[in-house]
Amino acid sequence: MRELFEAVADGEVSPAEAEARLTGYASTDAGRFDAGRESRSGVPEAVLADGKTTAEITTLAEAALTTTGRAIVTRIGPEQAAAVTAEGVTDDGSVTDEYHDRARVLTLHAEGFERPDLDATVAVVTGGTADRAVAGEATVVLREMGADVTRIDDVGVAHLGRVLDELDAIRAADVAVVAAGREGALPTVVAGLVDTPVVGVPVASGYGHAGDGEAALSGLLQSCTALSVVNVDAGFTAGVQAGLIARTVSAARRESTE
Repeated sequence: MRELFEAVADGEVSPAEAEARLTGYASTDAGRFDAGRESRSGVPEAVLADGKTTAEITTLAEAALTTTGRAIVTRIGPEQAAAVTAEGVTDDGSVTDEYHDRARVLTLHAEGFERPDLDATVAVVTGGTADRAVAGEATVVLREMGADVTRIDDVGVAHLGRVLDELDAIRAADVAVVAAGREGALPTVVAGLVDTPVVGVPVASGYGHAGDGEAALSGLLQSCTALSVVNVDAGFTAGVQAGLIARTVSAARRESTE
């Protein structure tokens, strides 16, 4: 601990980073950033932009970069993402940023940051184009967790041949995230055709009664085939669940080769 205090005094470690090492979180005016989440649970912490001002998001992103070398901001629109980076987070050139437009996710990486590298593949599958935003959120978090991602889009069950044409690719993955709106049939069909874990994501797309994702959620919860189900539009959660499975698969593979 004395070495840490001396490093703070010498300017080698920031007070926020020191706090994060001691407590597992960094305190800011915008809230506490859970800097220890990834080391504690394997899940990278993210900042949800919904309900936060640009200044608050920027403050939390800076805390994330200082304490973990990376910031993931979800559910953020393009204008607010541009405003966050314009606030000075990337001014000195040591931070790279990427805005994932369809997924509405902003990722920032400090110089020298290296993502984990998992020996595992996740298939991210969508029923239709309307599902791509949710699937994109899952894809970003999976890649940040170090998994290889195979995207398979627009294979909804209205034409079952589309998913059958991609079945080999889905079966080759270690785990699948399957996003679908309307009645949510695709994840249940896929789960009946593969021997890998399936995480179903109901999407809020459809007409009229229960078209806000309620029908898809109910269909997945009542699935005759075995699969896991997350909340409506919960792409981040689906990505995390699949990422944790991929992490376990990767660890087992590497242990078997040692």
